[in-house]
Amino acid sequence: MSTSSNPPLTDVTVLEVGAFMAAPYATMQLADLGARVLKVENPDGGDPVRSTGPFIDGHSSPFVRLNRNKESVTLDLKSPTDVATFVELVRTADVLVENLRPGAMQRLGLGYPALREVNPRLIYASASGWGQDGPLASLPGLDIMAQARSGLMSITGFPDREPAKVGVPICDLVCGLYLALAVTSALRERDRSGEGQHIDVSLFESGVSFAVWEAGQYFGDGSVPRPHGSAHQNNAPYQAVRTCDGYVTFGATTPKTWTAFCHTLALDELLDDPRYDGAYSRRQHREELIATIEAVTTTRTTSSLVADLERAGVPCAPIADYEQVFTDETLRQRDFYWDAPHPALGPVRQLGSPMRFSRTPVRRGSAGPPLGDATEAVLAELKGTDKR
Repeated sequence: MSTSSNPPLTDVTVLEVGAFMAAPYATMQLADLGARVLKVENPDGGDPVRSTGPFIDGHSSPFVRLNRNKESVTLDLKSPTDVATFVELVRTADVLVENLRPGAMQRLGLGYPALREVNPRLIYASASGWGQDGPLASLPGLDIMAQARSGLMSITGFPDREPAKVGVPICDLVCGLYLALAVTSALRERDRSGEGQHIDVSLFESGVSFAVWEAGQYFGDGSVPRPHGSAHQNNAPYQAVRTCDGYVTFGATTPKTWTAFCHTLALDELLDDPRYDGAYSRRQHREELIATIEAVTTTRTTSSLVADLERAGVPCAPIADYEQVFTDETLRQRDFYWDAPHPALGPVRQLGSPMRFSRTPVRRGSAGPPLGDATEAVLAELKGTDKR
């Protein structure tokens, strides 16, 4: 099958007015997909992530990864002259992505109603903590607050322990993914209608959207979901258990995998125990079941147990730390990690995109740009002279 050199969103121009995570993560996805992303930053320091360590030769290590494949344009959006320049950029842009607090862009004269008059085809995507309207809209909203209000922290961790958040900024990240999905959908709709539209995605609702099992529980029988450590909400065995040298995870929830699991651990007597007849029944008797299982697994090494379970067709995996993840052989063979050039740092290791296209592969371009690296060239384009 032939492969095109052009990623799917080639010829789409995106303006980003973003900071920290949600909007920049969304535009990173769009840039990976081929869009030209102009990251509009304040000349005085730019995106605050530029000041976030660790640093490599004075450059933020997180920034050069989160903002890959983008160009930096410095404009002071509190300056009338720079606002006028920004509006000129909007005239020929396809998408604007922003994550300022609701109302901030309007106060700058750059809200959707105003920019729609400039460019009716503009897709204007807003990320925020709590949404563009509603009783919480004016409040600041960071990832941990969204995890807290969305219920995620109420089910993360172990019973009778202090609240815990998901280890990564999951509400920020999934908000960015929803934003990118919404933008690509709006671009497709614009192909039919010729019109742009406003997109409103919040960290809060993004977090709540994960509650698929929890909604089934609460709306099903009225019970309030609680934390279960690594265990599944409804099925068992599906969790991490101890081995003699660590932990192993497995999910033996179908009749076939449950039978194979019991055979592999020489626990065939469990197959005839009525308490364990079905994944949900096993979940109701999880504590005694896991105690019986761990009496066996704690006599085995993680590696040998994983090898035996894999041979038996039981879904399982060891718990990897990030050193193991970043040197993982499967990811190496699938060419997941790649090096992006940076004018000061040289090659910068990047996380790959999970999106794999048979004809139009995602872009592997440059690392996150130096502040203002494209300002001169972009302003020259506005004047009709390309100095690049």
